[in-house]
Amino acid sequence: MQPCTISQRVERPQAVVFDYLSDLANYAEFTGRFLTDWRMTREETYGLGAGGRFREELPFDRFGWGDMAIAEYQAPRLIVLVGCGGKYNRIRTLTAFELSDDGDGGTQITLTVETRPVFPSDKLVGAVGQDRARRRGWRKSLRRLALILEEGRERGPRATIAGGARKPATGLRG
Repeated sequence: MQPCTISQRVERPQAVVFDYLSDLANYAEFTGRFLTDWRMTREETYGLGAGGRFREELPFDRFGWGDMAIAEYQAPRLIVLVGCGGKYNRIRTLTAFELSDDGDGGTQITLTVETRPVFPSDKLVGAVGQDRARRRGWRKSLRRLALILEEGRERGPRATIAGGARKPATGLRG
């Protein structure tokens, strides 16, 4: 898939938006319509190295499980997530959130999503409808993110680790 870029303006300060996007457990709230069944891969869900596994609801997708982890983290302007999905996790993904202050107290979010299919069959399935569905899913998710941050509504369930907190005295974000 060619890199697809989507923009969304949010009426919240850049630091607030960055803090929200830096916690991968929050992604289940705004991507819950097309990235479902979120499970965190480690206890610390905030910052560099935080990861999650999810099911991607796309057409013609028999192998919908994927994962992503925060690979680059430059406060308060850039979050880069790398991951993989598809059959045998062979399709690499890159998702980048670039945040910029728009001068009116709001934040401009620019999302870039790219997938790298390995085999011609993966490219064909992507071209048939998955790329368009993924683009539409992220566009809707960014609109929902704006509603959550601006008005506090349309919140979905927050992803958790099975079994609850392991170390309540460590002060990890909950």
